Amino acid sequence: MKVARFHAPGDLRVEEAPEPVTGPGEVKIRVRNCSTCGTDVKIYKHGHHHIDPPRVMGHEIAGEIVESAAPGWAPGDRVQVIAAIPCGRCAECARGRMTVCPNQESMGYHYDGGFAEFLTVPAKVLAVAGLNRIPDGVGFAEASVAEPLACVLNGQELARVGPGDDVVIMGSGPIGCLHVRLARARGAARVFLADINPDRLAMAATLVRPDAAIHTDIEEQVAKLTDGRGADVIITAAAAGSAQEQAIRMAARQGRISFFGGLPKDNPIIACDSNLVHYRELTIVGANGSSPAHNARALDLIATGAVPVADLITERLPLTDILAAIDTVARGAAIKVTIEP
Repeated sequence: MKVARFHAPGDLRVEEAPEPVTGPGEVKIRVRNCSTCGTDVKIYKHGHHHIDPPRVMGHEIAGEIVESAAPGWAPGDRVQVIAAIPCGRCAECARGRMTVCPNQESMGYHYDGGFAEFLTVPAKVLAVAGLNRIPDGVGFAEASVAEPLACVLNGQELARVGPGDDVVIMGSGPIGCLHVRLARARGAARVFLADINPDRLAMAATLVRPDAAIHTDIEEQVAKLTDGRGADVIITAAAAGSAQEQAIRMAARQGRISFFGGLPKDNPIIACDSNLVHYRELTIVGANGSSPAHNARALDLIATGAVPVADLITERLPLTDILAAIDTVARGAAIKVTIEP
């Protein structure tokens, strides 16, 4: 079978490999779609401390079971696989906080991922209910987007996005687009999409149709749109400290700010006017991945049409074009790029 293996920063190779062997409690799937994201670009360029090369990359996985050594699963079942694997046993998992499990492992990092024709799903994924049946009417490509949507769902739950909110999404990539659609599904009154890249913003806005698309003077425009009040929720779906600083300044009284996009490891410090946080009674929350339950609910949101994702998949490429896919994502030249091995 063909796989895309990461060997070192800048060295991702499409290679031949033997099909994996199904172990006890595992299933083997034929990967139908494995979508790409900005994290794949970062791994390709810089590596990752949890990856011991060589490693098959890819963590937004959907496919069809071809072999099963796990009760309740059979060949032909269409499935979506979680990316982040909690241990299910630690103090955080016992408290229902699986997104911050200190023992978390991940597909495409600790285990071979979905940029391959076949993969085995580790037994520990099944042990934490991390293998989900794809609902009828949902395609494999759409199902692969359940993983990033699950992360978006976690972020919006933590930021308590709800009816009547004015929401600002900073960053118009695929995550930003999903945030726009989920905020609407959660009853937000208005959703504004902001990005300093006007071309990328225009491409995204054409699809998700925010109430306003902002690419210059973001703070001033948000103030104008909200009659000087500020936004109830600001979500920074961009890896930029300046966006986080702006978010604090744009928040309405008792506003909630989600630092959804992490910052570069070598530059993680921002300036925070703590008096704004104090006097406006602001809440600042992080958002780190998703739980197995988030993945299941994300699939349901897709299946019911509450959060459409099919039109966000703007490029479909074969596995042999993985480097072109990584380049497209790096340049922001598409919304969602999916690989079809």
